[in-house]
Amino acid sequence: MELPAGEEDAVPTFFNPFDPREPIGNLAGNLPHWRQIGRTYFVTFRTADSLPREKLEHWRDERAEWLCANPEPHSESQRRDYWERFPARLQYWLDQGYGACVLRQPELRKVVEDSLRHFEGDRYRLDEFVIMPNHVHVLVAPRGDNLLSSIVHSWRSFIALKINAVLRREGTFWQKEAFDHIVRSAASIDKFRAYIRNNRAGGAKE
Repeated sequence: MELPAGEEDAVPTFFNPFDPREPIGNLAGNLPHWRQIGRTYFVTFRTADSLPREKLEHWRDERAEWLCANPEPHSESQRRDYWERFPARLQYWLDQGYGACVLRQPELRKVVEDSLRHFEGDRYRLDEFVIMPNHVHVLVAPRGDNLLSSIVHSWRSFIALKINAVLRREGTFWQKEAFDHIVRSAASIDKFRAYIRNNRAGGAKE
């Protein structure tokens, strides 16, 4: 969560680490979406114009080759390799600030923040998040029968509708799919929290 200065240590400790002994699912889609009940996820969703077309097409081709060469079920080392080659590299590109970067506008950032917080404590628990100029990072744990895919779809749909209305425009606001990654250990969630805080301090200021 976006906390006042000096209160970073007050982040709730709801984290349940990934359990390799429990079943793990993979949802259909253009991207792998690994799931395990009761876990915390690092989620990134980005605006439609957040990456140059040529760079994104090259990234997609490379990812398709990797997926062809690494059929499921994937091992832990393969999932780690996938993360480093594709989601992590894309996170770096997003931080370069491509596109119109409309989320720099305080009014639009508030739309995103209000949406993320709306069902907090009911459908999910929020850990930390940051709203960047052209993308959003969230640490979130679904509650009860609520599914991560439904939570993220609800966020993205509502935010797109509201922001398009503010900007008086129509059309696609977000890139088609979001990235999500199961947080696998206490050390991992600490790294994700640090990454979010560093982004907040360095790139999310108006």
